[in-house]
Amino acid sequence: VPVTSLCPCSKEISKYGAHNQRSHVTVAVQTNTFVWVEDLIDLVEKQASCELYGLLKRPDEKFVTERAYDNPKFVEDMVRDVAAQLNADPRIDAYVVESENFESIHNHSAYAMIRKDKHKEG
Repeated sequence: VPVTSLCPCSKEISKYGAHNQRSHVTVAVQTNTFVWVEDLIDLVEKQASCELYGLLKRPDEKFVTERAYDNPKFVEDMVRDVAAQLNADPRIDAYVVESENFESIHNHSAYAMIRKDKHKEG
């Protein structure tokens, strides 16, 4: 699921904004009943700084960038937040959540992953 993340650290130290980047979140689930893939996509998008859009008009760009600014997330925050939603969903038995942030001002990507089988909790 492609999304946007905004760096909490750059927001905190800057007077004029923060850097953001495209992120790609991958979710694999084992379920005990039917789950719509669209529901999983929606779940992921709600945990990001904001959704990613292919085309926006200027007023929409304003809304999207302000929404991201008001909801900064590191890559590990997004993965933890998606995992928390999956943990709370009784239809989900096990999952793997991965996210890669394609950093906009660094020469590397940021990556995080959480894997859990609810039946193997200790």
